[in-house]
Formats: sequence, C-alpha cells, structure tokens
Amino acid sequence: MINILIRFTINIKSELIDYKNIYLLRKFITIQGKILPRNLTKLTSKQHRILVKSIKQSRILGLLPFINKETA
Repeated sequence: MINILIRFTINIKSELIDYKNIYLLRKFITIQGKILPRNLTKLTSKQHRILVKSIKQSRILGLLPFINKETA
C-alpha cells in the first residue's frame, strides 16, 4: 500500500492540486471518506495543507462526498 502512495507523490508534482481535480483528490481519501495522513502519503506539509484545503472545498461544493454511502 505504501508503494502505491509514494507513486502518487511523484505524480503530484506534475499535476495541479485543485478542488476541481477530483480524480487526484480521491487517491488521498480512504474508503470511509477520511483524508489520509501525511506520514502515509509522504507529502510535504505545504502539499498536505493545499490538499486538505482542496478536499474540503470540493466537499462543500458537492464534488466529493463527506462520507461514503456504501459503508454507512
């Protein structure tokens, strides 16, 4: 699982972290809808802050769900 997450950090430099980029943001959310911690994703603190802000903004706009309905 960690190898997959490290791969995301390599691609994140080329991709823009934006609230509209849902496919990138979903890679950093668990099945329950929680945001993955920084020590698992191997992001820098600046990248993680931008990521969390983008995830929260897309949740408010309705692009991402707050919780996953299949597990609830």
